[in-house]
Amino acid sequence: MFPYKTSLDIDRKSKEPLFLQLTNQFIHLIKEGKIPSGTKLIGTRSLAELLQVHRKTVVACYEELAMQGWVETIPKKGTFIPENLPLLKSEDYRKTKISESIEKIGFSFYKTTLPEKRVERKVDWMYINDGVSDGRLTPTDDLAKIYRRIAAKKNNIEHLGYISTQGNKQLRNVLANYLNETRGLSITKDHILITRGSQMGIWLSSQLLLKKEDIIVVGETNYASADITFLHQKAKILRIPVDENGICTVALEKICQSQNIKAVYVTSHHHHPTTVTLSAERRIYLLNLAKTYGFAIIEDDYDYDFNYNHAPILPLASHDVHNNVIYIGSVCKTVAPVFRVGYLIADKEFVNEASKIRGFIDRQGDALQELTFAEFIKSGDLDRHIRKVLKVYEKRRDLFCNLLKEELSDYFSFTKPKGGMAVWLTLNKKYTWEQVSSVARIYKLEIGDTTRYDLAKTNHNSIRMGFATFNEDELKELIKRIKLTMEEVVNQEKFA
Repeated sequence: MFPYKTSLDIDRKSKEPLFLQLTNQFIHLIKEGKIPSGTKLIGTRSLAELLQVHRKTVVACYEELAMQGWVETIPKKGTFIPENLPLLKSEDYRKTKISESIEKIGFSFYKTTLPEKRVERKVDWMYINDGVSDGRLTPTDDLAKIYRRIAAKKNNIEHLGYISTQGNKQLRNVLANYLNETRGLSITKDHILITRGSQMGIWLSSQLLLKKEDIIVVGETNYASADITFLHQKAKILRIPVDENGICTVALEKICQSQNIKAVYVTSHHHHPTTVTLSAERRIYLLNLAKTYGFAIIEDDYDYDFNYNHAPILPLASHDVHNNVIYIGSVCKTVAPVFRVGYLIADKEFVNEASKIRGFIDRQGDALQELTFAEFIKSGDLDRHIRKVLKVYEKRRDLFCNLLKEELSDYFSFTKPKGGMAVWLTLNKKYTWEQVSSVARIYKLEIGDTTRYDLAKTNHNSIRMGFATFNEDELKELIKRIKLTMEEVVNQEKFA
């Protein structure tokens, strides 16, 4: 007889009903073959006595098993495990370690070449980033009030179902007006596709522009996620120099004269990662080249709002009279990365095609969140937030750059950025970032994968170091840990 009493365990403190506890345990025993097909189960009264539970609990368990097809009740004979119930094929777990059985997958699949992105933070550690806004400055209360008010409106029930893959109509209207006023664009809602941040806009653009071996031109240093996106599309990346005036358009023209290029990717306002601004002369040059050679310009304007020395320079899209520019931006950097609200702006036909693709990878965005940001922008709250954080980030930039100069000038060189949330930091050629990263962990400082800044393998020995996410005390602590790291690196060099 099957040992019911020792095989079934009742947890009376659990929130799960007793009959479900029994049901799940029976299913597990049947699947493992411990109660084989054709077995007659013990009667409900007998099992209730063995387990010290009410008979109704066992009856409910048997009824649930019957409904799920794990048992069948034959009148006047009893409850049985069906004869035709197939056994679940499994490894011999007596010969296999538990860790091995968990890791072993039962089917084949194609592994991606994409790098892994993990965010695992330890207490008391500091983490270098590319330039991220400080979540502590996010107007969460204001946004929460707007969201609650919108969610409470009964006439907003329509927004709880499926909406256009192009995004909420109200947000697109508000964005069109806002971007026309602040970016010098001339668009309507039909030119806008709401995305979950800039990265989705880059991916959608690559899907429509690039096939295998199609050429896209980027800076010699470039935003790594964009490069990886284009390579994943099996496109061919050609790189052109970047100097203090941005990407070199003369070098681009030479490529155009000999090869057919499909697109140019540019972070015009503050080049990623070096933070330099594309000059007015090169902007016009680039637009003229796009018209002459018929290529698309993917303009990723990821931090347009963050300028400390002057007013923002209008994007390429504001001067585009031939519809060559695909303009991409988001509120993720401005407000907080958690709010995945971005936009792709282009000719209506391109936007329609991008919307079709979006509908099959991410049916739509969060309509209530999109309505929230429509009101947040329209009310002027976004502009007020930008003005507030600009003052904070400018002070942090000044402090960070002063501390770098005062404490670490023997090890690093840099140019104070005019905008953005990061500094392009060049390490003395005596040392490598691999050395520095390794030693930094001694002082609970994680620098991360520095190779992503040099996919072209130019050995520039530089990384992008964000300052906006740290307050003044944290910036001082960050500089302290970097200094301790560099002093240890020097010591190791002496005794090597």
